[in-house]
Amino acid sequence: MSDSPMTVISAKPVVLPAPERGEDLQVRVSAPATGGDLPVLVFSHGFGWSMNGYAPLADHWAARGFVVIQPTHLDSRTLGIPHEDPRTPRIWRIRIEDLTRVLDGLDVLEAAVPGLAGRLDRSRVAVAGHSWGAQTASALLGARVLGPDGVPGDDMTDPRVRAGVLLALTGLGDDLTPFAVENLPFLRPSFDTMTAPALVVAGDNDQSHLSTRGPDWFTDPYTYSPGPKSLLTLFGAEHSLGGIPGYEVAETTDESPARVALVQRLTTAFLRSALFPGDTEWKTAVTALENDPAPLGSLLSK
Repeated sequence: MSDSPMTVISAKPVVLPAPERGEDLQVRVSAPATGGDLPVLVFSHGFGWSMNGYAPLADHWAARGFVVIQPTHLDSRTLGIPHEDPRTPRIWRIRIEDLTRVLDGLDVLEAAVPGLAGRLDRSRVAVAGHSWGAQTASALLGARVLGPDGVPGDDMTDPRVRAGVLLALTGLGDDLTPFAVENLPFLRPSFDTMTAPALVVAGDNDQSHLSTRGPDWFTDPYTYSPGPKSLLTLFGAEHSLGGIPGYEVAETTDESPARVALVQRLTTAFLRSALFPGDTEWKTAVTALENDPAPLGSLLSK
C-alpha cells in the first residue's frame, strides 16, 4: 500500500441512542472518500478529551485506509458532567460499553456518513486508545480489572476485535500513589488474559503521578501479557508521546513532530499487518527503525 494519503470524509456528531447511559453516545466517523473493504478502527480518547481530539492519529489512519470511529466518553470536558455525578464510579466500565456499543451500531454509523454504506469490512476490526482510553481498549483485547480481593473481574473481551494499539497504557496496580488507590480502584489491571495481538507504545520519560514507579510502569502491559505483542519505547517521550492528542495542545509537554510521525507510521503498519495477513508493511517499518542511525525509539516483540 502506498503511503500517499487518501482524501478523507468525516461526519460528526453521529448519535447512537443509549438511554441507560444518561447521555446518547456521540461519535465521529472518518473514512477514506473512496475504496471498499475498509478495516474498522475504534479509538478511545484519554481523560477529558472527546471525539474531536487526536487528529494527528485519526486523520493519518483514515487517510491510509481505515474507518476511524471516535466516541465521546462521559468524562469528556465537552459534556461537563460533575465529579459528584452518580455515574462517576462506573465511568471506566461505561467507557468499555461505549466501544462495544460502537461495534453494535456499525450499521447506523455506516449509514450516517455520505457514501460510506457497504464499504466496511466487518471482519477486520481493531481498537486503539491513549492513556485511560488505552485501558478502555485493552478490556476488549482481554485485559481484566482485579477486584479488592485480587480476583479478576468481568471478562469484557470482544471477539469481533482482532488487534489493538495501546498508547501510554498504565501498568500493574501494585505501586499506586495514595490518590490513585483512593480515587481510581479500576487501576488494578490483569494482563494475563490479554491474548489479542497488540502494539504497546510507551515513553521512557513518562513519569506518572498515579504510580510511585518510574516510566517502566508503562511497559507492564507488554511484559505481563501473552504474545503476540510488540513494545515501542519512545526515547525521551512523556505521556503525550510527542503530541498525539492534537496539534499544539497545552498538555503536550514533549512536543516532537518527528516522534508523532514515528507513532503514525508504526501504528499504521502494525494494524495493517495484524488485520491483513501477508501484509509486509510492519516488517518494513521494523527494519527501517532498526537500521536508523539515530532512532527515536526501540522495538521488542514476542
